[in-house]
Amino acid sequence: MYTVHLGPRRVVVLSGYQAVKEALVDQGEDFSGRGDYPVFFNFTKGNGIAFSNGDRWKVLRKFSVQILRNFGMGKRSIEERILEEGSFLLAELRKTEGKPFDPTFVLSRSVSNIICSVIFSRFDYDDERLLTIIRLINDNFQIMSGPWGELYNIFPGLLDWVPGPHRRLFRNYGCMKDLIARSVRDHQDSLDPSSPRDFIDCFLNKMAQEKQDPHSHFHMDTLLMTTHNLLFGGTETVGTTLRHAFLVLMKYPKVQARVQEEIDRVVGRARLPALEDRAAMPYTDAVIHEVQRFADVIPMNLPHRVTRDTAFRGFLIPKGTDIITLLNTVHYDPSQFLTPQEFNPEHFLDANQSFKKNPAFMPFSAGRRLCLGESLARMELFLYLTAILQSFSLQPLGATEDIDLTPLSSGLGNLPRPFQLCVRTR
Repeated sequence: MYTVHLGPRRVVVLSGYQAVKEALVDQGEDFSGRGDYPVFFNFTKGNGIAFSNGDRWKVLRKFSVQILRNFGMGKRSIEERILEEGSFLLAELRKTEGKPFDPTFVLSRSVSNIICSVIFSRFDYDDERLLTIIRLINDNFQIMSGPWGELYNIFPGLLDWVPGPHRRLFRNYGCMKDLIARSVRDHQDSLDPSSPRDFIDCFLNKMAQEKQDPHSHFHMDTLLMTTHNLLFGGTETVGTTLRHAFLVLMKYPKVQARVQEEIDRVVGRARLPALEDRAAMPYTDAVIHEVQRFADVIPMNLPHRVTRDTAFRGFLIPKGTDIITLLNTVHYDPSQFLTPQEFNPEHFLDANQSFKKNPAFMPFSAGRRLCLGESLARMELFLYLTAILQSFSLQPLGATEDIDLTPLSSGLGNLPRPFQLCVRTR
């Protein structure tokens, strides 16, 4: 635990599993505020579910959780959507005919369509709206994970006057907002309040119900920003994790082969893997968890804020102080993982080779600000990876020892280095 100054801001940094767990879980209410994050906040103005605070955040989160559940989040119905989208992804991979390709776009396109089906509707793969969403989200995630994104978070007032990639970030935000607004207008024109089709319809209904309440949190700005937050979170993190998984599985072909053996033994080839298979596939489950730990896609978490004067580890943290919880120090904590610097699925297996949970596994954060889409992301990772490895073997273009697993950049996200691969039909 230590204090740093990011430009004019005083920030408390928490490092290691024990400190992060004590803050986010044991004293979760005290640390439940959302800290300042200019690259997002200067666009959302605190209106989206991810970057709001106080009553607005509580109301929007409760509403969003309920609506997402109603549309199948964590249920069999969303599993069916993932399996359907997975089938489309497999068809796209077959079209590569074993030739080298970059998987970034095809993965993002497929993953994004799942959250789009809940928020808007499903898009065809060549739909310009879907392609634009993916391009804007991917570009912004790269900028925010690079030096310009980090500099803007420290000196936003200064960088507003300086040219650089961060300016493209806000242009992209504007384009995304316009795209979402057009979809909202289409929904308004065809809305049947008695039969909501998706998240936007439900939000519009809630806006109509509370239109006479001047203190309502349900208005157009919160709809646009919440929709953006769900799209961003539901597209980029899962797609990035899958790319990390591809690299790891090519780097360690014995791990890939063992996962495929387990798939063949438990599922076979006659049907796609299903969520109910996971309990009988401890090694595959351990590999997926270890990919998430090792890749550490969101290494510094999103900033938190203490909601009141808080006594913590012998110190008094004043109300309103921003808190950075270093998830990378949790996932690489030697007190929690035997070989933290190595990719080792045994971290999630017990002596009997059964799956073993680890409380230091926090890729979705922890506590009150736990990622809203955790259940969906877990389903996607399992169903996508098992379906792909059931049908294909992943092969690098060069020697396995030449595969570099160190991130290309590390800011908001740990981005894997660009790569191509071949998928060979098994």
